[in-house]
Amino acid sequence: MGLQSLLALDIPIWTAITQFAHHGMLFVPIGYTFGAGIFKMDSIRGGSSYGAGVFASDGTREASETELALKEHRGKYMAAVVKRLSLA
Repeated sequence: MGLQSLLALDIPIWTAITQFAHHGMLFVPIGYTFGAGIFKMDSIRGGSSYGAGVFASDGTREASETELALKEHRGKYMAAVVKRLSLA
């Protein structure tokens, strides 16, 4: 993955984070809590330490098992953080 591809993933995320903060919303990155799956390089995949993603292009490619697992992890991680905040 070249620098241009990496920037294409990060720029929309950073733009969204500033909008979230402007409206008082919370952004919870998953960091490296997904374990070794976040570093898998055996196939093209979306997602990063900021959150889940899928390389879909023109719709001819289905989400991989790793992308789906990362998406599920992202949802569970966010739910756990919200639960902890609601108990505080």
